[in-house]
Amino acid sequence: MKTLKTILLIPLVLLALSGCKNDSQKEKDETTPVSQKSVEKSGDPEKQGQAFIKDDGSRPTVLQIAMGSPDHTTLVAAVQAAGLENSLSNAGPLMVFAPTNEAFAALPAGTVENLLKPENKDKLAYILKHHVTPGNYDYEFLKKFKKLGQASNESISVEVIDGEVYVGGAKIIASIPAGNGIVHVVDKVILPAN
Repeated sequence: MKTLKTILLIPLVLLALSGCKNDSQKEKDETTPVSQKSVEKSGDPEKQGQAFIKDDGSRPTVLQIAMGSPDHTTLVAAVQAAGLENSLSNAGPLMVFAPTNEAFAALPAGTVENLLKPENKDKLAYILKHHVTPGNYDYEFLKKFKKLGQASNESISVEVIDGEVYVGGAKIIASIPAGNGIVHVVDKVILPAN
């Protein structure tokens, strides 16, 4: 009878021990920050943070919208050169005034190439932050503003001319809702005063 009890008890003890091991692994997974999980999976320490987490179920972020647009490849290259991917993937809400490739091409020759150099990373980041405003205001609601405070700590003017909305002199030509805000496509690069 003792042998039978021992035989029945051994699997129960093993089951209990394996459950403890799974609980400690589960606890470790729950306390590991998401950014570390994604780095462990990607193996690239340069690609850390929210911008690099795969999520096929949510509405795209402002960054993902820009990355998916063939008209914003210059903007995406600039965001990557400035290291602002995570800033544009945070919870927001963010309004991004996204200049098209044509808008960047209208800058003086060599301007974009010069800004994309590593030694100009801070200047580029400042210019890009001048295109971001906290909030999530649609096209019609923007008509009520005279100025918007930008992430660059400067403000830009908002004007309505012939029923069209202009921010910092750039015309909004399209608006796309995002999971963390809204992307307003603009026809001009909005340069800061400083």
